[in-house]
Amino acid sequence: MEIIDNHTHLNDEPFRGKEQYYLERAKALGVTKIICAGQDPDFNERAIDLAHKFDNVYAMVGLNPDIAKDYNQAAEDVLVKQLQEPKVVALGEVGLDYYWDESPHDKQREVFARQIEVAHDLKMPVDIHTRDAFPDCYEILKNSNLEYGAILHSFNGGVDWLNKFLDLNVYFSYSGVVSFTKATEVHESAKAVPMDRFMVETDAPYLTPKPYRGRQNEPGYVRYVAEAIAELKDISLEEVAQATYANTVRIYGLE
Repeated sequence: MEIIDNHTHLNDEPFRGKEQYYLERAKALGVTKIICAGQDPDFNERAIDLAHKFDNVYAMVGLNPDIAKDYNQAAEDVLVKQLQEPKVVALGEVGLDYYWDESPHDKQREVFARQIEVAHDLKMPVDIHTRDAFPDCYEILKNSNLEYGAILHSFNGGVDWLNKFLDLNVYFSYSGVVSFTKATEVHESAKAVPMDRFMVETDAPYLTPKPYRGRQNEPGYVRYVAEAIAELKDISLEEVAQATYANTVRIYGLE
């Protein structure tokens, strides 16, 4: 059995200098590949460096909504160069965040739509962060060319949003939230999501799943996300692992 953590931040401070240790812990839990997510120039460079250093690490790079206010042609030029680095498999994480409101909403929408165009030009999928912004996210995706696919990272929507996004070329990535007792809408969408359209992630060091909720998350804990979904769908862990591995390899072109 092999599991892929398709969105994690091994490039974040808690893992600095201890990446090998956490990768070995992940392997012991059946997690054989990870995708390290960028979000700003520093995190992007760290993700690329880790992908070059470790055979089982891939990278995605993008400029997240918090820094959309700083997006300009120079920033895009750097991003395009990073996207063409070996083992960079997607543009991300990018999107909309109306919770923290670090950038004006109109600027977030403009930069999100533009980065989707950049990804399409480079024939790459897009990994999407959306918080308190499903309506605008949906409108932008509906009016974008998603020929190479998109992934809703840490999807926390219910069945209604699942069904709307299913009409687009979108995959759904579930994080530790799916294991939380009170996340009933997420439980229902995880039950309903088609087997060929979902993946699992940690978003480590955040969103730690049960049974370790309250502690620092790490890539290996994606196994417990997969276990939670297996229980919700009333199928085996092996079936979840097989489906999510195949889906992740397909959308990101890993093999």
